[in-house]
Amino acid sequence: MRFFAHIVFSLFCMAASAQDSIIKPEYPFLSAEDAVAEALKNNYDIKLASNDLKIDENNVSLANAGILPSLSGTFSQNNNIQNSRQVRADGTVQELDNARNNSMQYGINLGWTIFDGFRMFARYDQLKELEKLGGTELKFTILTRVGDVLTTYYDLVQQQQTLKALDTAVVISRQRVTLADNRFTIGKAARLEVLNAQVDLNTDTTNFLRQKELYENTKTYLNELLARELTTQFRVADSVGIDDKLKLVDLMSSASSQNPQIQMALINKRVAELNLKQVKAARYPQIGVNTGYIFTESENSLGFARENSGRGLSYGISANINIFNGFLQKRNENVARLQIDNSKLIIDQQTQAINSQLISAYQTYLTNLELVKLEGRNVEIAEQNLDITMEKYRIGSITQIEVRTAQLNYVNAVTRNNSAQYQAKISEVTLKELAGNITF
Repeated sequence: MRFFAHIVFSLFCMAASAQDSIIKPEYPFLSAEDAVAEALKNNYDIKLASNDLKIDENNVSLANAGILPSLSGTFSQNNNIQNSRQVRADGTVQELDNARNNSMQYGINLGWTIFDGFRMFARYDQLKELEKLGGTELKFTILTRVGDVLTTYYDLVQQQQTLKALDTAVVISRQRVTLADNRFTIGKAARLEVLNAQVDLNTDTTNFLRQKELYENTKTYLNELLARELTTQFRVADSVGIDDKLKLVDLMSSASSQNPQIQMALINKRVAELNLKQVKAARYPQIGVNTGYIFTESENSLGFARENSGRGLSYGISANINIFNGFLQKRNENVARLQIDNSKLIIDQQTQAINSQLISAYQTYLTNLELVKLEGRNVEIAEQNLDITMEKYRIGSITQIEVRTAQLNYVNAVTRNNSAQYQAKISEVTLKELAGNITF
């Protein structure tokens, strides 16, 4: 009994020591909320979408829509050197080689389109809709990247739990080797029992190292999503919290008003309608006014007027209307109407697709919740079975094969339980992402 107590004490000490080597306690703790906050601040895709939104915001202006007048300054100067010969009305002839003729003109001009068939106002409304579209695209990017971060984070939680289970398996196998070797030394077991225990230990160690490799690579990927130093070390939560209160009717209602893909389809329909207004504007006349103040100066080496200068105000009005352009106007309007019809079809298609994904994801969510309960009970049973098996193995009433079976059953039960919790959490994240409202 003292020998067995020593073995059990050694097992727990080694398990605790090995787990510390997997997840070092000095590593800073990273919660799911902190990971999301860091991604919102640093993720490159989110930054790019944010800058695109700023571009859309800057595009919303009266000048960009063509509503405001334009004011420009002008300057021109022309110089000529030529051999000139002039014959006047009285027959007098004047000739001059290398005669210089210089002219200069400068001033300011203002032009303003005061009516273009209301195209400018439709364009301004369209720019505002494009700004809304940019905001919705940013929201879609944020939801997608937050979903990626949470998926990767909880994958790490699952892998961390699996690592601990595999580590426990390694510790048990190492103790089996020690027990088998002690039994062989006192003549109660064959050499084959020691060799079998050593093979199982090597197998468990290999599985542990493979899982640790996957765990470290996933940490690197999460650092990439957070756009920070890829070798940053951290530790994640020990368990997965699952929201088991989601209702399909609430999710579908939320998706209809908040899902970014549906909202983008609705905005694109409005953009298409405003585009039709701009096309129809070509049926109306375009009227513009212009004015300016011009200074002119000229010098001529030959002629009646050797110098000439002037300044004054110029103003006018212009109008034009399309009378016939080969039926292009009708063609353009038909195309614009078809674009509106397509946008309506896309709204219906997108709504149906999102609802279909929600229904499928919700069914998966319910199944995963049931599996979490089932696998949780399996872990309890596997733990009890492993305890009983190890006790029987100590007194020599069962074979190593039975011990190995109980050991593998425990590891598999823990792994399936971790996977069930992870899949349930991913189902929850997917549903909230589709509904357009991932929250904590």
